[in-house]
Amino acid sequence: MGYLGKAMKSGLAIKAAQIARREMSKPENQRKAKELVSRLRNRGGARPSGRP
Repeated sequence: MGYLGKAMKSGLAIKAAQIARREMSKPENQRKAKELVSRLRNRGGARPSGRP
């Protein structure tokens, strides 16, 4: 199932990329992505690890 398996995996990868592109084109998801990026940028400095 080598060739067939690779073909199925590449087909799944293409489908996943199409779904991701479609979801990221939605305004509410773009807003959430921008908020995540700004949170990560504003984090600044060293993160507390929670370890003593």
